[in-house]
Amino acid sequence: MAMRKIITVNEELCNGCGNCITGCAEGALQLIDGKARLVKETYCDGFGDCIGTCPTGALKIVERESEEFNFDHTIRHVENIRGEEGAKLMRDAHKMHEQKLAAAKSPRSGGCPGTMARMTHPKQAAASPVAEGAMPVVMKSEISQWPLQLHLLPVRAQFFDNRELVVLSTCSPVTSPDVQWRYLRGRSVAIACPKLDRTDGYVEKLAEIFVSNNIPRVIILRMEVPCCGGLTAMVKAALERSKPQGLVVDEVTMSIEGEIIKTERIY
Repeated sequence: MAMRKIITVNEELCNGCGNCITGCAEGALQLIDGKARLVKETYCDGFGDCIGTCPTGALKIVERESEEFNFDHTIRHVENIRGEEGAKLMRDAHKMHEQKLAAAKSPRSGGCPGTMARMTHPKQAAASPVAEGAMPVVMKSEISQWPLQLHLLPVRAQFFDNRELVVLSTCSPVTSPDVQWRYLRGRSVAIACPKLDRTDGYVEKLAEIFVSNNIPRVIILRMEVPCCGGLTAMVKAALERSKPQGLVVDEVTMSIEGEIIKTERIY
């Protein structure tokens, strides 16, 4: 037994859609009695490729004591349930994980591909830190509300009315310095991380926010890493629950270098 990252399923949120079953190349998740369940700890490598496939936010990577991932046992398991084609998909996924971890000089059980350590602008000269106290205000904030974090937001608030809402991944505003003026100016914001937050109740709260306020548009600003797809999945689940009329929802995906790589209308 060792402390490592491993998938966990919130059965109250799981709707039994089965998306995560096909999203897990290792066959670690199976539908049992209409719910996704981890069938064996040694089959889960802790990368979390399945998280972005879940429409309800029921999946989460946690760190706890568990048996180590066993590649040989897992590949035999996949061959038994999915045949040689499934085994090939697992080998391809494992190769991708190994390459990313090797590039990051991390151990194989290092977790989600989105946690891979890397330099985002390796050819850019390192800038010197600004001296402390050199400038009391560097740039005016575009934030015009409080609180910001989804856990703390009220369901009904004046700052939601007649404003577009940005559902913002925690990493986005740090990755790109122009997030505030480009996306938050004149808009309300709900900050959340589908991987690290305690996301219980997020879908229900978002659904209530959508129908309790006059919000014309929602922008999901997420990172390109797989686990960040859980942010979109939670919004989609909230839309399915609340079915708001006249609401437009766009998903904006940002690279780890801070560039916008995709914009898609999802509702």
